[in-house]
Amino acid sequence: MKRVFGYLFAAIILAWVGFVAFVYSAMRKPPEQFAALMAKLPGPAMLLFPFETMWGQARRGTVDVGDMAPDFTLPMLDRTGEVSLSSFRGKQPVVLVFGSYT
Repeated sequence: MKRVFGYLFAAIILAWVGFVAFVYSAMRKPPEQFAALMAKLPGPAMLLFPFETMWGQARRGTVDVGDMAPDFTLPMLDRTGEVSLSSFRGKQPVVLVFGSYT
């Protein structure tokens, strides 16, 4: 009887590790693909893995504290042209804010 419970426990742990690995690999995909997968996942399944920790690792990126920010170009608010981050390099400080104030 102990052997049966041991095999059952090992199978459950193996299935959980496989599920966590599957979700982690999905988190590393583009947001649209990840959202499509998560929409099909039942809500209680979210309780089965450390979502926040895995999300922080999967979406961490490659920029570390002290690194130069990667260059990007965005349209100006009045839509009269574009502005790139590199145009400010060496001229003035730039503060980037990511988030919502709504």
